[in-house]
This record gives sequence, structure tokens and C-alpha cells, in this order.
Amino acid sequence: MPVETTRFWLIRHALVDPEARKFLYGTQDVGICEDTMAAQTDAYAALGRRLPRPAVWLVTPLSRTLRTAQAIFAAGYPEAPLTVEPDLIEQSFGSLQGTPGARLAERLRLPAHDFWPTSHAERPEDGESFDDVILRVGSAMERLSDTYEGEDVVVVCHGGVIRAAVAHVLQLGGEQALRLTVGNISLTRIERRGASWRVVSANETVEGVPAF
Repeated sequence: MPVETTRFWLIRHALVDPEARKFLYGTQDVGICEDTMAAQTDAYAALGRRLPRPAVWLVTPLSRTLRTAQAIFAAGYPEAPLTVEPDLIEQSFGSLQGTPGARLAERLRLPAHDFWPTSHAERPEDGESFDDVILRVGSAMERLSDTYEGEDVVVVCHGGVIRAAVAHVLQLGGEQALRLTVGNISLTRIERRGASWRVVSANETVEGVPAF
């Protein structure tokens, strides 16, 4: 039998509300920045033109991913059913969630990563480390590849999740994976062919939308 390729189109959600960005929010269900979303209608249309039709569409339990998918549909992509995938939710920072950015450093046990709020190895009380996220997301990607074998799967998710998915594909450690840039409403494409994974592209951005 021919080897099937499962294609994942990973989209980071829209920019969140400015007030939410003052805190470490992780798995908190914060709102998106409505003004920015309204100003980027053309960017959502351009993103939608890059996506396969038809495709399976997945979002996470957090409303910012649902709103992003809805914005892509509103900009011209044919509306599709949305399935919620809990295992692709953002990193849980546990007891650190809600901490103002200015006070976060004093609550950490390890020095923060240069490009992430915490060290890849920091596991907050009632939360998970980024290394844990790589294991969770990697397991989910393997399962989803089996479930949707040979299909195109659009996943609207989170920056940490996309970094973790790339880490799984390339067998990167958490410290290295957190050095990947994943901009809001950027597109990252990965594939599984048989049992083998590859990264097709990472952090494809739309003109006028910042890459970080």
C-alpha cells in the first residue's frame, strides 16, 4: 500500500487584548484584541488563501483560537466544522498564571528563558514545564496523525504548542525549541509520512503582521 502523508497547518491565534498581555495568562481564557483583528481583515483573507480546501479544522478549548478561526472564515475561507482538541492547549503555568510581568521573575525557581516567560524546565505548582508540553503535544500529534491519516488538518492553537510540535518533529530539547519565533496568525506546516516527520515551513507571516 502507498505511504500516506498527513499534513498539518498550524496557525497561532490572534493577538490577545492589551490588558491580558500585562500578565502571564497561559491557559486562562483571555480575549483577543478586537481592534487589531478588525484592522487585519486583509491578512486573514491572505492566510485563508494559503490553506487547503477541504480540510479538517481543530481549535483548542480557549476562545482566542475559536475567534481566530472565525476571523479566517469571515475573511473568505469556506466555513468548516470546528473540533476542540484539549491536548493542544497552551502551556499551563499553574500558580504563576495571573502574575504581572513585572513581578514574575521574583516567583521563579529558575532563570527565565531569553524568549519565554519561564525556563523550559520550570514546573510551577499545579502547572507544567515546557518540556512537559513537548511530550503532551508530541503524543497528541502522533494520535491525530493516525486519526486523520492522509488528510489536511488545520490547527488553530498557541505559540508554545507550535514550538512544541516542531520540537517533536525535529527532536529538539525545550531550551532550543523556545528559540523559535512564532508570530500571531503565522502559519507553520509539518507533515508525517508513514512514521517519519518533517517541517515544511515555519512562521510564515502575512505582510503587515509582526513576526514576533
